[in-house]
Amino acid sequence: MAWNEPGGNSNNQDPWGGKRRNNGDRKGPPDLDEAFRKLQESLNGLFGGGKKRGDDGGGSGRSGGGFGGLLGIGLVVLAAVWLYSAVYVVDEQEQAVVLRFGKYYETVGPGLNIYFPPIDKKYMENVTRERAYTKQGQMLTEDENIVEVPLTVQYKITNLQDFVLNVDQPEISLQHATDSALRHVVGSTAMDQVLTEGRELMASEIKERLQRFLDTYRTGITVTQVNVQSAAAPREVQEAFDDVIRAREDEQRSRNQAETYANGVVPEARGQAQRILEDANGYRDETVSRAKGEADRFTKLVAEYRKAPEVTRQRLYLDTMQEVFSNTSKVLVTGNKNGQSNLLYLPLDKMIQNSSGSNAPVTGSAAASNTDVTPHVTDLPQSRTRETR
Repeated sequence: MAWNEPGGNSNNQDPWGGKRRNNGDRKGPPDLDEAFRKLQESLNGLFGGGKKRGDDGGGSGRSGGGFGGLLGIGLVVLAAVWLYSAVYVVDEQEQAVVLRFGKYYETVGPGLNIYFPPIDKKYMENVTRERAYTKQGQMLTEDENIVEVPLTVQYKITNLQDFVLNVDQPEISLQHATDSALRHVVGSTAMDQVLTEGRELMASEIKERLQRFLDTYRTGITVTQVNVQSAAAPREVQEAFDDVIRAREDEQRSRNQAETYANGVVPEARGQAQRILEDANGYRDETVSRAKGEADRFTKLVAEYRKAPEVTRQRLYLDTMQEVFSNTSKVLVTGNKNGQSNLLYLPLDKMIQNSSGSNAPVTGSAAASNTDVTPHVTDLPQSRTRETR
């Protein structure tokens, strides 16, 4: 029997030994049952549960009301937890995919949203951030050489629905597809292209092939950049590869020097050949023109000879002697018209030196000017002139 039931405690004492006063005050701790009863009645009033305690049968009413109050508290707590987990915020850089009963329902953009677990399930991902994946391994080239090729793939999510629903682990699929594309491209490329200038072309081919694989799988991933870093040979054969590379560089340098020499010699030889051809053409034209001129001169001279034979003959003789003496180093000295002969001093060495220095041959008239003598070809004796004729 409870200590506070009617007739249960004649001394009007509580379990702590305190006596009740007439005005309702008591000593000791507060009445916990009374406080709990008031809280229970308040909750019953809020949720409409339980019955008010009457004068008789109050024990059963209080236990029923206590159970209803605990149930109400539990429901409030569950509702608060559910509401806290159902409301979510999607950032500007994110998207969320909502599944209802395991089936695609909608794609949610930035903002405050709500869904209904457990019938709904959401997947939220950043769709603007670029992600990176690094791959490095030994590959076999087209010419059956082993090289180590480091590779970096940059990608981002462009279709969150495909990224979530079509592939179980899309990033693992990306790694496998990258490995396949890299091995295919390196396997169809020669070693010197992989190690030197062929990396940009390889990166382009790998990106194209990798994106084709991802589109076939419908992963929702777009490859933005593929960077093939400096490839190298395995450590065990690195020295041999270095020797091969140096030999190729020496070959290329020798080839460039040969091409430079050829580019300098061949145009020069072609220029000399063209100059010889031009000189030959000029000489031909000159010879032909001179021959035609001589022929025309002879034709005109014949006409003049027929008009005055004696004068023309004398003129031809004088021109011939002038031409002959202009090409010889001999000096001809003749006497004067009166037949007197004077002893003359002719500085022949000076005359020859002056003649060779000025490239002008010494003629009879030049010798006469140097010795104050005025010899002329016309002063020759008549007998010699007749004989020459």
